[in-house]
Amino acid sequence: MGLFGLIVAMLLNTLFFRSGEMDLIVSVVGVLIFAGLTAYDTQKIKLIYDQVAGTEYQGRAVVMGALTLYLDFINMFLFLLRLFGSARD
Repeated sequence: MGLFGLIVAMLLNTLFFRSGEMDLIVSVVGVLIFAGLTAYDTQKIKLIYDQVAGTEYQGRAVVMGALTLYLDFINMFLFLLRLFGSARD
């Protein structure tokens, strides 16, 4: 729900408000949300791996877990860039 709220806030700020303060708030909240998602996905990957260890699905679970964490890290990095890169404007 937090991620959907973040997307709505970003769209509203981009289309209507164009507020620098709102952009800062969205960036901070985005970093916090993706940090939480990274921790959640890490725990989820550990549980899934315990269930599929030694089966034929082990390789698929590893790849899917790696892609999930990759997306979390990329999105967190983008929000960090938005947060610290706005000082140059």
